[in-house]
Amino acid sequence: MRQKIVAGNWKMNNDKQETKTLIEDVKTEIENLSLENTRVIVAPSFVNLESAVNLAEGSSIEVVAQNMHQAKSGAYTGEISADMLKSIGIKSVILGHSERRTYFGETDELLAEKVNAVLENDLETIFCFGELLEDRKSDNHFNVVESQLKNALFHLEAKDWSSIVLAYEPVWAIGTGETASPEQAQEMHAFIRSIVEKQYNKEVADNVSILYGGSVKPANAEEIFSKPDVDGGLIGGAALKASDFSAIIKAI
Repeated sequence: MRQKIVAGNWKMNNDKQETKTLIEDVKTEIENLSLENTRVIVAPSFVNLESAVNLAEGSSIEVVAQNMHQAKSGAYTGEISADMLKSIGIKSVILGHSERRTYFGETDELLAEKVNAVLENDLETIFCFGELLEDRKSDNHFNVVESQLKNALFHLEAKDWSSIVLAYEPVWAIGTGETASPEQAQEMHAFIRSIVEKQYNKEVADNVSILYGGSVKPANAEEIFSKPDVDGGLIGGAALKASDFSAIIKAI
């Protein structure tokens, strides 16, 4: 059975003290929740990852990284390797977020290399993908999503998918206050599952968790999460406030 996941991507927010406060507040908010088959994930900035891992120890909160370089080591100023992440207890990495694609020029081809590096190092990836507003308006959104998955992930073997979580993020609904309707989210998630099944098999498709990432809030989380192919959310702004993030966790 695939897992339910609520993952908070903190992006470039929270200093050391704010990280400590937020993790402690989330721990308090969810300590009495029954989280069977549900994962709670937070992704702080690189400089606060180790302290976050230590703070989350013994709780139901997992700490993951927001990015990773594909090389093992070398002259890549400012970058972070798999070994560095593993040395502080990180087991999962977000890759392919629309902001990495837009602001830092990450291509499907580069992301395929990063995915390979993640798997070679026995890590998990939460792999992000999704269409722009113009793609949606021109009815090209299904083609864009299929292309992103094909180019970055469909070279993998079926066994590799046990280390893959998918996160569909309609770029037009990130940080804009716009949200895909629950029906639009379900339509795309069902499509994603169908193309994974076509490429691999029904077992792989049925077992991969597909998260929705696009302005999920306490007010809309329950309706979005109620859809059969939506397995949780990759949460941005609402993950920065413990009460909002916990309300979203409770909604699942």
